[in-house]
Amino acid sequence: MSGIEAIVIVALVAVGTYLSRGAMILLLADRELPDNTLRALRQVGPAVLAALVVTFVADPSQANRGVSLAEGAALVVSCGVHWRWKSLLVTLIAGMSAFWLVRGLSG
Repeated sequence: MSGIEAIVIVALVAVGTYLSRGAMILLLADRELPDNTLRALRQVGPAVLAALVVTFVADPSQANRGVSLAEGAALVVSCGVHWRWKSLLVTLIAGMSAFWLVRGLSG
């Protein structure tokens, strides 16, 4: 595949992605979503984070490595912070801060 073909493919995928996302926003902009849909959408962020953690821990290529101290600390801190404040942003900041701090201290 030449460089031009690769650029064209990337551009087409980018345009397709933009149109598919933009169409939903434009089509639903003036409509009120049902309550059950809004409740489900509130769970998307935590579900994505959980999926990332499970994928990382359950990855067969990483199975023999286990979970490091920094990852475990980040998980514990994230769970505690989310249980207390129920804020995805605060949970993410606290978990990543714990991860970087423990990883930096354990070298």
